[in-house]
Amino acid sequence: MTTKYPLISMIVPTYNQDKYLATCLDSIWFQDYPNLEILVVNDCSTDHTSEVLANFEQAVESEMVSYASRYNEKTNEIERTTHYRYHHQGRSLTILHNDKNLGSTRTYNRGFKQATGKYCTYIASDDICHPQMISELLAPLEAGEADFSYSDMFIVNDDGRILREFKLPDYSFNDCFKDWYLCGVSKLYRRDLHEKIGWYNNDFVANDHELYLRFALNGIRFKHISKTLYSVRTHDNREVNVHSPSNWSKLLNESRALVLQARDAYTNGKVE
Repeated sequence: MTTKYPLISMIVPTYNQDKYLATCLDSIWFQDYPNLEILVVNDCSTDHTSEVLANFEQAVESEMVSYASRYNEKTNEIERTTHYRYHHQGRSLTILHNDKNLGSTRTYNRGFKQATGKYCTYIASDDICHPQMISELLAPLEAGEADFSYSDMFIVNDDGRILREFKLPDYSFNDCFKDWYLCGVSKLYRRDLHEKIGWYNNDFVANDHELYLRFALNGIRFKHISKTLYSVRTHDNREVNVHSPSNWSKLLNESRALVLQARDAYTNGKVE
């Protein structure tokens, strides 16, 4: 693959999302960007996640599909063209299974520490990437305009129905960290930021909020792409992992504390 298309690492941490995982992986595989490294990290799921991953891996390698492509007058047959369901060029798939349940943050970090791309992101395993997500988010990074880009998103229910469109603010420290955390769901950033600034903090449930605030406090440049490139799935009455009552309460308390940290940094002139 030429340097025209730098490698993008997409980390998919997953725990008990067997109903949604294959759809999520399809949305990554069929990105219009031609050079992706996909790393799935299964955190000892107790549902059918392992089976879903094995079936997906087999389908990627060998499943064939066809379409009607030519009417043959002589035989009066409609002939079909057969091809692989999943294109192979410009894609690699690595599936990792944790030996024990590590929790979401350590699972993220396991994937990122194995990633080799110039840029990286993680995708929640029940969410959906729109086909142009990576190419749109990559453009300002490759143009040298930013180190971290993020986009707008849909909020969808279990059936994939759009509940609302979530338009995020253009980047300012005030709008994205000092008022509340509004920049880090549909995102792409330089992988070397981890080497310079660190990994996701294992002590946090609000791990993305904590890390990206750390990025901002260290002068990392953010850019908003005003396009809807991602769908976040919300679940009624499904209290799994981070959405369990105890974890969700901890996450909100952490985010409140991080907002106060951002306000203190702003007040003391540590960031503009």
